[in-house]
Amino acid sequence: MDAGSFVFLIPIVAMMIPIVAIWTKHQQKMAEMQVGATAEQTAEKAAQYVGQIQRLEDRVQVLERIVTDRGYDIATQIEALRDQRRVDELGAGVPLGIDKKERV
Repeated sequence: MDAGSFVFLIPIVAMMIPIVAIWTKHQQKMAEMQVGATAEQTAEKAAQYVGQIQRLEDRVQVLERIVTDRGYDIATQIEALRDQRRVDELGAGVPLGIDKKERV
């Protein structure tokens, strides 16, 4: 490398230093914005989960109250529902003398 080329490279390097500094600062700001956006999304999801958990806890409390406070016998209720299903399947409750064809 001769002296003429060296003299030509000095101003180029001197001009590149501020460009690199500006580019580095820009990259740093971009990284901060991405971290901020990620933190914001995480906080939003956490708030949604808190709401869902609260609704589920409320539902469990209602179910606990139904089972304990009113003294429901769950097995008896299930059997009553099964009996009702059998009645519905057999077509009970249809008025006498009316065929299915006449109702249509």
